[in-house]
Amino acid sequence: MLRALDRGRVHGFLKAEGRKLVNGRGEEVLLCGWGLGNWLLCEGYMWELGDIPAFDRPRRMERVLEELCGPRHAQRFWKRYRDEYITEEDIALMARMGYNSMRVPLLARNLTDNGGALREDGFQLVDRLLDRAEKYGLYVFLDMHGAPGGQTGANIDDSLDDRCRLLIDQAQYDRGLDLWEQIARRYADRWIVGGYDLLNEPIRPSGPDEKNQDEYIPRLKEFYADAVARIRKWDRKHLVAVESPHWASEPDFFDRRYDPNMVIHFHRYGCAPDYNALRPFQEAGERLNVPVWLGETGENSLTWVGAIVPLAFSMGISVTLWPWKKMGGSNSFCTIRRPVGWEKLREYLEGGEQPSAEETQEVLERFLDMLPPSDCVQHTELIPQIFRQSGCVIRGTDFDALRGKDLAWHAEVPHPAGIYRHETEMEIVPPEESDRKDFPFDGPWARCRLRLHENEWVEYTIRDINTSMQLELICFAQERAEIEVTQDGKPLGSFRLSTCHYSQTLSGMHLFHGETVRIRVRCLGGSVMVDQLEVRPCPEYA
Repeated sequence: MLRALDRGRVHGFLKAEGRKLVNGRGEEVLLCGWGLGNWLLCEGYMWELGDIPAFDRPRRMERVLEELCGPRHAQRFWKRYRDEYITEEDIALMARMGYNSMRVPLLARNLTDNGGALREDGFQLVDRLLDRAEKYGLYVFLDMHGAPGGQTGANIDDSLDDRCRLLIDQAQYDRGLDLWEQIARRYADRWIVGGYDLLNEPIRPSGPDEKNQDEYIPRLKEFYADAVARIRKWDRKHLVAVESPHWASEPDFFDRRYDPNMVIHFHRYGCAPDYNALRPFQEAGERLNVPVWLGETGENSLTWVGAIVPLAFSMGISVTLWPWKKMGGSNSFCTIRRPVGWEKLREYLEGGEQPSAEETQEVLERFLDMLPPSDCVQHTELIPQIFRQSGCVIRGTDFDALRGKDLAWHAEVPHPAGIYRHETEMEIVPPEESDRKDFPFDGPWARCRLRLHENEWVEYTIRDINTSMQLELICFAQERAEIEVTQDGKPLGSFRLSTCHYSQTLSGMHLFHGETVRIRVRCLGGSVMVDQLEVRPCPEYA
């Protein structure tokens, strides 16, 4: 594993040192962790009900549950929910799997009352998380996901009217600054706090029926400057993270350093997971000489995550996946099982019969019983993909991104740029149905193939290999071809391929032990299509 990802480096205050994050000992740190979405700020889609407007954001969710089961039971439900959605079991599990950080979405309403006074019950939940994080060694980033009045103008910030009121209304602007000052005052000496994420995804892009709010971008920059000044009155130790508008996806927004101890924070979803998805933000970090953090990504296929996360690490970019736990799907680590009777809640929200208070209470209690990680479906298959470890499956097109001194590929002649991996000059063959999507939040990149011609080669870095592992290579040849496979210069196998129109699995390649190894696939003659590589236990150890 990359040393900068080692959890042993969770030590002392994080700070920006040029384009790197370093710990209290001056060692480089790359963040790798999870966002704790749906805990202190709920989102209806993580309950598989977000497609229903009446249940898409916290204030509406709270209203529905109060209507269905009464104020007293609703209050008891939310108390237990906050106490049990993220527990010590979750934190210990993250640490055991090798993650070194968490990003915690905060909702201002849970931290202050209508008059702006602090709510101690809300802060105690954060305090308890920090104590557990310190025990297990994970940095915690405090993320203002739902600022006073809302900074996004959408369901994700608990917006009242889908306007970014934080930047429109002076009273809300002032409350936002006051809240950050109080957070800084409270946590100034807590080293386990990795930093302050000032605003999540401010100023959403406009849609066909939505008012354009880009006029508030200058006001957003003012807020960042004012918030940093208020934080620095009490706290000169912690990082501040700055996000751009339009779902944190605009690299040109970053035209200034708001503080020497700052990190650029961006999000990537629904794009081809290649160099071009990350490079504009890396360039912004180079312009300002600050570190770069892909602070929210994921919610996609296993192969998508397995492409973009290792690529980001190779480029020196930290990564936090989203979200750790939710109901539905297989792209969080923990999937909450749907409790018996859950469909009654959906039917009611879609205009059906209202369930009784007793029925609703029983369903909600069953839901709460299913929150511990041990009662969830755990998607452990994500771990080797994220860290490129034993057990990973790598698409042929996702070879290393290194260039120059540490060459990771060689094209005999430059090939035309296609729909994926434009920067490499390798031949990437697009799928025949280029407009088809295999995943709703994605594109056809996953069905592209790498074609190697004579004398061309590519490399793949894999970590934590032991001698009980073997490599399988899936490929096919449209003409007679020959390839060789090596590990750090040591031969693993040579293969002659006959002309065929179906994939062949090349196996029997036993890997040598290594903390970090490079697998090179070279075409010695003809041409060959490379589909994927898989690292799996040798048969005698399976």
